[in-house]
Amino acid sequence: MTPRFATDVVTFYHPGFWGLDSPDAVRDWALAHPERFWERVMDALAEAQVTGIELTFAPGDIDSALRAFGDASSFRRALAARGLCVVSAFIADSDSPDWRQAGNLSAIVADAERRAAFLAEAGADVLVAGLPMRTTFGTRPPFFVDAAYMTRMADIAHVVGEAVAQHGVKLAFHTESNSTLWYERDIDLFMALTDPRYVWLCPDSCHIALGGGDPVAVARRHSQRIALAHWKDAIKPIDVELTIDETVFAQQQPYMTELGTGIVDWTGWADAMSRTPGAGTVLVELDEAADPVAALRAGTAVAKKAQA
Repeated sequence: MTPRFATDVVTFYHPGFWGLDSPDAVRDWALAHPERFWERVMDALAEAQVTGIELTFAPGDIDSALRAFGDASSFRRALAARGLCVVSAFIADSDSPDWRQAGNLSAIVADAERRAAFLAEAGADVLVAGLPMRTTFGTRPPFFVDAAYMTRMADIAHVVGEAVAQHGVKLAFHTESNSTLWYERDIDLFMALTDPRYVWLCPDSCHIALGGGDPVAVARRHSQRIALAHWKDAIKPIDVELTIDETVFAQQQPYMTELGTGIVDWTGWADAMSRTPGAGTVLVELDEAADPVAALRAGTAVAKKAQA
């Protein structure tokens, strides 16, 4: 089976692509013109011959698609008219109730169910979530990612995973840098504590490498639980203690690079991915590409070479 190629909508967030001067300007313009935003994204996807899309935080989120098209079925038809489809949606940390706050479970489940219902109607079957971020090293009192913490996260994941499964959607966890699901040990512990029927994995090759881990080894160990993966390259592991606040994602950016220009073993990764339930989709992730069509073409070329 030849896999379909996909990308995250964040690929299209570079201000230069829109002729604007800042990420805030892109968000504001897209909020005011959701139809034009999606029209341009869909045209670029078709031009790059990348047929799948992962929805994410604004402006390329579920609410934006609903503003532009009215409902999930209409969004699905607009994509299909160009040979495109939704493959997944990503729940950003800032867009959902805090998993660390006791008493948030009902709100967490309701938020996930709303997203899963949209995905099912849009023709997709993977909801990607993350675990909360770590705290800056040296902060007091310290926050430990220990067995007690991970057990609490597993308990929530089970409830959410079971709820979205009612919609035919898999809940898969993303291995975000500086989160509590970053290091190889974090991933192994969380996977060991969760039921494979309800909790899946979405490994990100770049982020695992940024934590000093081996993305290929992780993919091989957990191959039967990978519903989707993010194909992304890293320059080197993060070698300093970053301040974990709203700027942490920008701090991580210099360590990331386009596919084939970093340290990820793409041949090994492609081989491991071919043995997973998510083998049918190759999601090339390129944060804010100034020329997304060229970047996607280059990224898919690297992936195809690795697969060959």
